[in-house]
Amino acid sequence: MARIDRRRLLKLSGAGAIAGSSGGGLAAILASGRAPAYAQGTSIHWVRWADFVPASDQLLRTKIVPQCEKDIGIKLNLELIDANSIQARITSSVQSGTGADVIMVVGNWPRLYEASVADVSDVAEEIGRSQGGFYDIARTIDNVDGKWIGMPWAIGGGLLTNRKSWFTEIGYSEGKFPQTWEDYRVAGKKLKAAGHPFGQTLGHTFGDAPGFWYPYLWSWGGKEVEADGKTVSLNSKETIESVKFAVGFWKDCCDEGGLAWDDSSNNRAFLSGTISSTNNGASIYLEAKKKPDSYLTEKGEPLWKDIFHTKIPKGPGGQFALPGPFTHLVMGYSKNQKAAKDFLRWVHSKPVFEQWFTSQQGYTDGATKYWEEDPVWNVDQVLLPFRDLPNVGRLVGYAGPPGRAAAEVVTKYIIVDMYAKAVQGMPAEDAVKWAHDELVKVYA
Repeated sequence: MARIDRRRLLKLSGAGAIAGSSGGGLAAILASGRAPAYAQGTSIHWVRWADFVPASDQLLRTKIVPQCEKDIGIKLNLELIDANSIQARITSSVQSGTGADVIMVVGNWPRLYEASVADVSDVAEEIGRSQGGFYDIARTIDNVDGKWIGMPWAIGGGLLTNRKSWFTEIGYSEGKFPQTWEDYRVAGKKLKAAGHPFGQTLGHTFGDAPGFWYPYLWSWGGKEVEADGKTVSLNSKETIESVKFAVGFWKDCCDEGGLAWDDSSNNRAFLSGTISSTNNGASIYLEAKKKPDSYLTEKGEPLWKDIFHTKIPKGPGGQFALPGPFTHLVMGYSKNQKAAKDFLRWVHSKPVFEQWFTSQQGYTDGATKYWEEDPVWNVDQVLLPFRDLPNVGRLVGYAGPPGRAAAEVVTKYIIVDMYAKAVQGMPAEDAVKWAHDELVKVYA
């Protein structure tokens, strides 16, 4: 942490480095060491997911929260909850007109709440200008017709986390990982026979389920709708073929208990040595590296040294990923909107955000391109593949825009359930027709 503190002090000593073109505002406040008079005694209720990198939550609690009150006079009431519970919290708050001032959401969920949030364009434009601009993915999700409905925080995403030694045993070195679904299935069949199945969820969980099955669908050439964002086109030969292959793949390669897994289940399975490959963020590797004496291979060696990351295999339609934007919403019912936006301006300033970003160790990318060159990416080459996720992949709703309808589809797990129904015995054609009809209801 010494490096972070030194860099932060250097930046704090130059007010212009803190808030870009803010015209003195935040930079002047921090340089003077005095909180703005309006904010004295102001409290902001901030709801976020409980991070898969515990060190980041610890940093928020012990350093960022007290630092906020010291720097800008805003007292943060930080509440960390399971991400699968966030939507219920937002719905309840919007209906009652009361609740947290700032809520972090994932994916394209901001489109569900467009009518219930405050305009944060002034903050977003300021941060974007000072930090090299936002990735297209963040802008597409959070900017609607020139208005920022949310403040992009970071961009996550998944890669396959793999056991190096087990793949080597069946003839695949790290540099010769299976590139296609056919090859990946051949490898998975061998590994499952050896007691090392793949692990993937088909449950209703916000991250790992859509993060795997949407790119899988696209890789076969399947899609939800046409480019007009209205014409549902899921029921296609390509989608049906993807479902048929998934049924065999699931039986041949996967831990079939994955039908009931949430986002933490595959982490536990991999760390306990019961699965050989799973689509996930960097959290499995980071946890194994953090506790080298707790997570060991069957040979008693540190597990983290036996892990590498690769992209999801390619199919006849290509090779894709589903990057996961994280967005902070300032809720429209909040009576503290100005303070909430000043808090976001502060927490996104380079010296503050850098602390959190460094604690992530490569688990997420920044929402702006400035963070591509951060020293965190020089620390561990095993994590470097995650740096490129914001520049690849598609968003839910392809080939249409990731609007409200697409957000509703993903939160109802229609695409995930299409595959789940098939692996449980429903004919592929029927599973696809069911999902297609459900999409028609949403997009109508």
